[in-house]
Amino acid sequence: MLDNVELVAVVSGAACVAGLLLAVVALVGTRRPPGGRPGTGRGLDRLWKGPSANPREQRAHQALLVGALVAGALAFLVTGLPVVGLLVAVAVPGTPWLFSVGKAEQRAIARIEAVGEWTRRLKDVSATGQGLQQTIIGTVATAPEEIQEEVRLLAARLQAGWLARSALLAFADEIGDPVCDQAVAALILHVTDRGERLGDVLGSIAQAAAAEVATRREIEAKRTQPRFAVRFLTGMTLATVAYGLLNTEYISPYGTPFGQLVMAALGAAFVGLLAWVRSMSQPRRPARFLPAPDPEEVLA
Repeated sequence: MLDNVELVAVVSGAACVAGLLLAVVALVGTRRPPGGRPGTGRGLDRLWKGPSANPREQRAHQALLVGALVAGALAFLVTGLPVVGLLVAVAVPGTPWLFSVGKAEQRAIARIEAVGEWTRRLKDVSATGQGLQQTIIGTVATAPEEIQEEVRLLAARLQAGWLARSALLAFADEIGDPVCDQAVAALILHVTDRGERLGDVLGSIAQAAAAEVATRREIEAKRTQPRFAVRFLTGMTLATVAYGLLNTEYISPYGTPFGQLVMAALGAAFVGLLAWVRSMSQPRRPARFLPAPDPEEVLA
C-alpha cells in the first residue's frame, strides 16, 4: 500500500491536474460551434455539462472529464512528475478537440442544407392555403433529421401559445446561421403583413441555401491540408509522450524542479501551436442579423 506521503502526493497531483484541466476546458468551451446550440448553464455547471444542451453529448463530456482526471493521476503516479500528469490530463480532452477539427463546420453545412429542404417543404405546404402555424406543424413529421428537434420545438411553442414572432426568433437562434435567419425573416414578415407571395420568397431562399451549401463545401475542401497538419502534429505529440512515459531515461532530465518548468513551458508552447494551427483551419462564424427573442414578449 501507499504510505501517507505517497498518498498525499497522489492527491495533490490529482488536484493540480483537475485545476489545469478545468481551466483548459473553460477556455476551449467558451465558443459555440457554428450551428450549435447554447449550453444550459454557467460557471461550474457549464464546465461539468459542456457547451452542448444534448443529454447524450453532456454525458460524453462528463465521461471525458473523469477520464482525464484518472489518466492524469495515473501518469503522475507512474512517473512521479506532476507536469507529465498535467499534460496527459490535457491530452485526454484535447486530442478529440484537435482531431474533430472541421466536424462542426460540416455539421453546420448539413444543417443549412436541411434548412433549405425544410423551406421548400414549407413552400409546398403553404400552397395548400393553410395558415402559417398549421403549415409549420404540418412539416414536423417530414422535417430533415438535422433540424428535426428544432422544428418540433418550434411547433410545440406555437401550439403552447407563444407569439409567432418570438417562437420563430427562438428557432433561428437555435439554428444560429444567417441562411436560417433569411427564412425566419420571411415568415415573420408574412405574420405581419399576410402577403400572398410567401411561396415565391421561400422558394428563392431555398435556392440561396443550396448555393450557400455548395460554396461552403468548396471552401471546406480547401481547408483539408491545414487540418491534416493538425492531426499529424497531434499524432506525433501523442507518440512522443507515450515514448517518454515508457522510457525513464528519456524523461529523467526533467525530474528536477527546473526540468519540470522547462517541460511545462515546452508543453504550453506546443499546445498553443496546435491550437493556433487549428484556429487557422476554422472558418469565421457568419454574422447573423436577427435578434434573440425577448423573454417578456413570448406568450400571446
